[in-house]
Amino acid sequence: MDDHEQLRERALRALAAAPTGCLVGADFGAASSGRTFGVENPATGGELVQVADCGREDGERALSVAWEAQRRWAATAPRERAELLLALHGRILERRDEFAALMTLEMGKPLAEAHTEVTYGAEFLRWFSEEAVRINGRTTVTPEGNLRVWTMRRPVGPVLAITPWNFPLAMATRKLGPALAAGCVGILKPSVLTPLTALAFGQACREVGIPEGVVQVLPTSDAPAVTGPMIQDQRLRKLSFTGSTSVGRKLLREAADNVLRTSMELGGCAPFIVFEDADLQRAVEAARITKLRNVGEACNAANTFYVHHGLAEEFAARLAAEFDSLVIGDGLRPEVQVGPLISAQQRERIRDLVDDATTRGARVLTRGEVPGGGHFLRPTVLAGVPHDAAIAVNEIFGPVAPVVAFEDESEVLGWANASAFGLAGYVHTTSIERALRMAEGLEVGMIGINSATISNVAAPFGGIKHSGLGREGGSEGIEEYLETVYAGLPT
Repeated sequence: MDDHEQLRERALRALAAAPTGCLVGADFGAASSGRTFGVENPATGGELVQVADCGREDGERALSVAWEAQRRWAATAPRERAELLLALHGRILERRDEFAALMTLEMGKPLAEAHTEVTYGAEFLRWFSEEAVRINGRTTVTPEGNLRVWTMRRPVGPVLAITPWNFPLAMATRKLGPALAAGCVGILKPSVLTPLTALAFGQACREVGIPEGVVQVLPTSDAPAVTGPMIQDQRLRKLSFTGSTSVGRKLLREAADNVLRTSMELGGCAPFIVFEDADLQRAVEAARITKLRNVGEACNAANTFYVHHGLAEEFAARLAAEFDSLVIGDGLRPEVQVGPLISAQQRERIRDLVDDATTRGARVLTRGEVPGGGHFLRPTVLAGVPHDAAIAVNEIFGPVAPVVAFEDESEVLGWANASAFGLAGYVHTTSIERALRMAEGLEVGMIGINSATISNVAAPFGGIKHSGLGREGGSEGIEEYLETVYAGLPT
């Protein structure tokens, strides 16, 4: 049996062991309606398994269970909450092969990247286990001297966490890690495309002894039917969502009626700016990494490559050579570096953007074939892209790199800041003065200087403008799940 056969056999064992029911209360069970939906393997287009299809009744039951569990969990000692999160961190790492296999099967990312996500996702649990015991208030005296101000922090209450398909483990832990650390219970509604990883996460929570009702998981093919009534219910106190800006807007409108605390990590259109003084090879390598991580299906992936006109052609040619060397295919094959896109619809949308760019004069520099049978798209470099082409100003969410030439700093800053999005940006320059100017001038929530990566559990992740509200990770992450209460005592 070769390496690929061994990996596939291991993946099939993980699939057979994965729970497929709703996690409501202590146990996995069928949806109240008895309905199920199929989960697709994007590398083959075939069905992996049927999963319980939760409906309104399941959501209402989960919220009732969460409401009952909230007081008990909030009263749990911070050290106990911390120890359970640390145990969950360890359990996920023990099961890393299973989690990685499930992610590759249902989402398509190469197995090596799935293993990286397991490590990254688990680290949120360790980080917030350490934050759980550092939730502090303060005392002071008013300027008039007549009152002593005493503040305390307490958990917001039950949380609905709606997670996307592209990072099915890390987005769950990035939301529920701080929620649980703060003393909030959580209901996880995973993407219809990738429910298996979320259900396995819920299983791990039960395995380490996280109490009944503290973490529940509701897979569904009809998200509004499940989440809509919960968002309108006064027992729900917090909504955390990662996904598209269009869906985020709808959820914000719903949340407004109930005046819910919200966190929104929405779309991005990250500029990757290469100045004339940049280390070109370093910039090319960083471009390949940040463009093709997760098959380009990442909200903080570089979207548009603005390169100084003196370097633009060489940059595009070198990046095309890098793309041409990559192995495309089923992520369970150990040699594969680029997997399939999540769906045929996503692939066709990106192809339309490429076709539009070429009609406006852009040139396709990459070549090669892609495997059949799945939702594959060749990693593509486009040179000579107009700065206002649709592919340059819309989120691509796939393995296509449009290269736009610019003249000077003010021009490129204007183009980048014209976007309605403001999640991430990347700047390559050897001038510290320019790096600082761009860090101050780019209208984004996160900036990578001469680097390809910015995500880290210790850093606040989030954007501005249409890219969202709030921050996840870092010391700021737990603040999203805490209320400040003030008591005034006579001196």
